[in-house]
Amino acid sequence: MNTKSFFALLATAALLVPASVSAQTTTVSPPTTNRAAGGMDPELQTLVQSIQTKLKAGKNTESMLAADLAGFDQLLAKHAGEKTEAVAQILYMKAMLYLQVLDNADKGKALIKKLKNDYPDTLLGKNADKILASVDKQAEMAKLQAEAKKKQDAMLAPGLAFPDFSEKDLNGNPLSASALKGKVVLIDFWATWCGPCVHELPNVIATYKKFHAQGFEAIGVSLDSDRAKLDDFLKKQNGMTWAQYFDGQGWQNKLAAKYGVESIPFTVLIGRDGKIIGTSLRAERLDAAVAAAIAKK
Repeated sequence: MNTKSFFALLATAALLVPASVSAQTTTVSPPTTNRAAGGMDPELQTLVQSIQTKLKAGKNTESMLAADLAGFDQLLAKHAGEKTEAVAQILYMKAMLYLQVLDNADKGKALIKKLKNDYPDTLLGKNADKILASVDKQAEMAKLQAEAKKKQDAMLAPGLAFPDFSEKDLNGNPLSASALKGKVVLIDFWATWCGPCVHELPNVIATYKKFHAQGFEAIGVSLDSDRAKLDDFLKKQNGMTWAQYFDGQGWQNKLAAKYGVESIPFTVLIGRDGKIIGTSLRAERLDAAVAAAIAKK
């Protein structure tokens, strides 16, 4: 997140704020008071712009932003004793800088706790516990994603033998990658509700049509939860004729869990020898990788 502008981060910081807060404060800028017409203290506006400029220049460490962090403290000191939403927002902005830009959860959470203690009657102060819970939830999600990535790296590194599965396809027929040994096989994790997946499908279909007769196969792993919607979608696709695995569990899909899939579309390309060629191949990269694998005898 370091490459994003701080002002944009402030605008999207409502993701960490419960709906009860964001509904009443449409942006994370201080509410309109009798200060600047835009509702933000001119000094705070200058501070935000300073941080934004530094982030754009790649200055995204605590030491590089030390003067700006001190600027928050100076503003808070200037308005000491004012228990308003606008002043609470200054502290909240500093917390978001630590949480979303500097990736320092300890300092960010400490500031949110201070927000709760020092500004208990403000919307942000009243919702500090919910904000902290959201921060913890995001941290847990990040941890799970990191573990999934580690799992993927260990299981699906190029050159390793693909760790096979043995399941049934939509028609109840046996389904495994090893049954297709001697062919180049694409395992495609996708879902009908996934916009990027649907956008990528024409490329996958084109590659399948181009190389299928030469020994290219595909297996779809659908993370859908509604079989009827999946069946209807497949009927409307011209050329999407390869086998599909579906268990109706959505993100808890058995094979997605097995291979540590945390985002889709996700693909694994397997060579004729059953070894992994690469992962997350799309568009021209997929076409080129399949062409090279097909040519390799």
